[in-house]
Order: sequence, then C-alpha cells, then structure tokens
Amino acid sequence: MKALPFDAISYKKTPVFTQATMPKALLERHSSKAGSWGKIWVLSGQLCYRILTDLPGDYTLTPDLPGIIEPQVFHHVEPMGAVEFYVEFYRT
Repeated sequence: MKALPFDAISYKKTPVFTQATMPKALLERHSSKAGSWGKIWVLSGQLCYRILTDLPGDYTLTPDLPGIIEPQVFHHVEPMGAVEFYVEFYRT
C-alpha cells in the first residue's frame, strides 16, 4: 500500500460509519476521482480493504493501520465484525 504524497492536504471527511451504517457502495468496486487521495481511519474493530489492480492486495485495517486510497484505483471494503471508521480525502 502506498503512502500519501508529502504535500497532500485534507479537504473533506465522511461521517463515522459502522458495519450497519456504511453505504452499500463502499462494499462494491469503486474508485476516487482523479487527484483525490483517501485515508481510511478505523476507530475500532477491523476492516478488510481490497485493492483491485493487476496485482491485487488485501489489507486488514485497524486503529493502528489505516488504509491509503490512490486516485482512480478500484477498491472496496468489507467489515470484519463490528467496526467504526471514516474516510478522509486529500488533494495535492
């Protein structure tokens, strides 16, 4: 998983979602727009973050391991039991 660019600036964040309140779209294949990076912050529990590229990657996100969303890279998430998380968006 890549790191945020050093000059990334936060511009928006989602509400806190749980396994019961997360939008269905997050469970399905989607991507961020051009130039928009994201950081998935898990507050409690675990979240499976699956990057859907030619070399796919599965990551278990926790409060100690956030996930980085690259612009225009398809991905989806899946709760691993009870979870609370939000997504913060950045631009360079």
